Amino acid sequence: MSKNIMIVGVGGQGTLLASKILGRAAMDSGMDVKVSEVHGMSQRGGSVVTYVRVGDEVYSPVIGRGDADVILSFEVLEAARWLPNLKNGGTLVTSTQQINPMPVIIGAAVYPEGLVDDMKALGVDVRAFDAPAIAEEAGSARAANVALIGLAADVLGFDHDVLRNAVAACVPAKALDVNLKAFDTAAALAAEAKG
Repeated sequence: MSKNIMIVGVGGQGTLLASKILGRAAMDSGMDVKVSEVHGMSQRGGSVVTYVRVGDEVYSPVIGRGDADVILSFEVLEAARWLPNLKNGGTLVTSTQQINPMPVIIGAAVYPEGLVDDMKALGVDVRAFDAPAIAEEAGSARAANVALIGLAADVLGFDHDVLRNAVAACVPAKALDVNLKAFDTAAALAAEAKG
């Protein structure tokens, strides 16, 4: 198995922890893995992207335009921004959370409406969920990053238990129960939505 996974969002949403969890899952599965540095403004609110490439042998962490098998997006505008990097037949798993970028905050732009529908209209396999609400139901909205991994569990290419164990290995002990509950709840919800 080889997978090119992009994780996109804004600073402060937990994209680094998500990439660490996926890297751990790959290593625990006996695969080679390369994780890129964060590209973009990683301070709270800035656009960020991280690449996770896994396979038998991986030489570079960078994923080119049209080469991502999966895009995990923590914010819907970021999903639309990075959509050209998704390969034909790839899957976009996005949170429906909307975080206003600076041009919207200062009134120079308007947050686009209907982004999920627009992406689906392009024929893209888009799976959109309110990840923070799922995490909040599990006990803390801060576990939205782990909920998003749970929502994408069936397309990431890792065994469910391997992903769950990677969450347990990477999340601080004080937040572990909430994160595991968020992962399990999200994975069950995604399976139910898939039918």
